[in-house]
This record gives sequence, structure tokens and C-alpha cells, in this order.
Amino acid sequence: MAACALHHQLQTLPAWLLFAAAVGLLALLRSSIAALRWAFVTFLRSGKDVRRYGSWAVVTGSTDGIGRAFALQLARKGLNLVLVGRNPDKLRDVSDAIRARHPAASVETVVVDLAGDLAEGVARLQKAIQGLDVGILVNNAGVSYPYARFFHEVDEELMRSLIKVNVEGVTRVTQAVLPGMLERKRGAIVNIGSGAAIVIPSDPLYGVYAATKAYIDQFSRCLYVEYKGKGIDVQCQVALL
Repeated sequence: MAACALHHQLQTLPAWLLFAAAVGLLALLRSSIAALRWAFVTFLRSGKDVRRYGSWAVVTGSTDGIGRAFALQLARKGLNLVLVGRNPDKLRDVSDAIRARHPAASVETVVVDLAGDLAEGVARLQKAIQGLDVGILVNNAGVSYPYARFFHEVDEELMRSLIKVNVEGVTRVTQAVLPGMLERKRGAIVNIGSGAAIVIPSDPLYGVYAATKAYIDQFSRCLYVEYKGKGIDVQCQVALL
């Protein structure tokens, strides 16, 4: 009887309300599947063997913070490294630290100032990786504001540096490394993005920085679609900065 009563009640409901309920149910189901997938990928799925991409990795901005951590972890996973940075002394320090912890790893360093003569620096990088089985590129190098400021207060030097390093630098370095991956039909590109461009709806007082990181996000999405059928994985890894 209860089932019949429920059926009768449903029949008396307006069609638009039933449609809205169905759409809501589908949206809830989709969100639930996405949440379950995120939980599986984040906590349950086993990690990939990064060596299947190749025996070498290129890491920009490798002397401090996230870039240094990436370099150490990739060496721990058995990869050889090409470390890219603008400070020769810091490059030497991090390469010595990696060799001390992981004696089997080969480490090369390339001095590139992404805010300086980019064409010359990228040419040095291309020469350094020629003939190497580079399977992973980590585009970590980036700059931000030294402190919060309104857009009209952003000076010419800072604006030029933000765009040149965060946009042109990532683009040129990727273009230098990608052809080898295409030739070998495998590779992975990890671009370091920011929550300033993806997580929050806006980032007042850091507008140019957030805009450059939005470029990184969209650039990564486009490359993923372009090259997913060619054995190359591309992702934008969001840093909460």
C-alpha cells in the first residue's frame, strides 16, 4: 500500500519538479563519482614508475623549495638529473647534496637566468640535453611579488620579470625539451601552477602573478589534449601559493 501511495504522489507532482529532481540527482551522482575518484587517485592508487618515461629529468628552479624537493625525490626514484637555475653556487650545492644522498645518480647543471637572456639560456639547455633520454620535465621556476601591491604600483621591472619567467620561460623551456619526448614517444611534463589562479576566484594585490599562473593552467590543459595520444602526459600541479 505504501508503495502505491508513493507512486500516486509522484504522478501528481508537476513535470518540471520531477525534471529538476532528476537533474539534481545526476549532479549529485557525478560529484560523488568525482570525489571517489579523487580519493582513489590521492590515497589508494599505487604510484607510477617514473623511470618508464626515461632515465633523465629536467628540473627548473631546482635550487630551493619545491624544485629542490622534486629533484631529490626524482633522484631517489632512480632518475638522473639536469638541474636548471640562475645561481651557479646554489646549483653546485644542490647537486652535491643529491650526489651525497644518491651516489648512483648522474647530475648535470645548466645556468639559465629565465629573467635574462632567455634565448641564450635555452640554447645552453638544448645543448646539455642533446642525446639524453629526458623523460620528465618539471617547470618549477617562477617569481611572484615581494609583497602585496595594487596593479598601478607594479613597476616595469617586476612586471617584465613576472611575464618573462612565469610565461615565456615555461613556454620556451617546454618547447626545447618536448621534441625529444616526441621522438621517443614518451614523456611527462609537470608545470607548477598556483592556487592563486585556480583555487580562489581572484587574487587581489597579486593580479599579474595570478594571471601568469592562469596561463600555466590553460597551457597545461592544451598540451595535455595535444599530446595525450603521443605518449606524453602533461599536468599542472597546483601549489597553494
